[in-house]
Amino acid sequence: MQKTILITGCSSGIGLDAAHGMRARGWRVFASCRQQRDCDRLRAQGFESPRIDYTDADSITSGLTEVLDATGGTLDALFNNGAHGLPGAVEDLPTDGLRHIFEANFFGWHDLTRQVIPVMRAQGHGRIVQNSSVLGFVAYPWRGAYVATKYAIEGLTDTLRLELADTDIKVILIEPGPITSKLRENSIPIFERFINWQNSALRGKYEASLLKRLYESSGPDRFELPASAVTDKLAHAVESKRPRPRYYVTTPTYIAGYLRRILPTRTIDRILSDV
Repeated sequence: MQKTILITGCSSGIGLDAAHGMRARGWRVFASCRQQRDCDRLRAQGFESPRIDYTDADSITSGLTEVLDATGGTLDALFNNGAHGLPGAVEDLPTDGLRHIFEANFFGWHDLTRQVIPVMRAQGHGRIVQNSSVLGFVAYPWRGAYVATKYAIEGLTDTLRLELADTDIKVILIEPGPITSKLRENSIPIFERFINWQNSALRGKYEASLLKRLYESSGPDRFELPASAVTDKLAHAVESKRPRPRYYVTTPTYIAGYLRRILPTRTIDRILSDV
């Protein structure tokens, strides 16, 4: 029988590439998006595309119900992927902004995952794949909100993996570094909504670094890979008989993972502060 996978955040970037890549591998792909117009665009491309907005609990339930109605109540794999950034210094980050990003990057993922687990328990198998980040295990200046959500996802996922160890439900993390996507572009309106950088004590640093990175295109980042690099890891995670608990993607992720194991925290702080 054709295997089924639900992928979130498929309007662009990693999610869109994963939808096309997994369909090409023979999977029946449910490519969900936050906005209905993006779902309509994907349906025109032949995908089944339920609307799932992680900040809208009703859409999580209705979107998953749409998937299960189509499959007869089964789902082989879930790829939690949809997320956004909120750049800015931690001291300038309002608590409402932190709540906003946690709804999209953490609480919604948890809600959908909890609803999927009983389905996988009933069928006796399943794969839950979480698209984390290199920023799920190392910090980075100006990315405190995003780092916090990814650290939280890593902790929750590691715990869930332990709790499901006696089942055939495999729980897996993918940890990309710089990947071609619209993450930076999509974070601009959220930055403008929540960060009052003009009145910040760090205004000079915003003007010297973060604003240029946000608003001035300088081409791909060093070591940046296409979204297909993540799709390759996803395919192994859902198709291998013994998937790894973690999949690194991109050279910076491998370097960061190695340095975190061998260097003291103060040394890592000095390295990251100079990046």
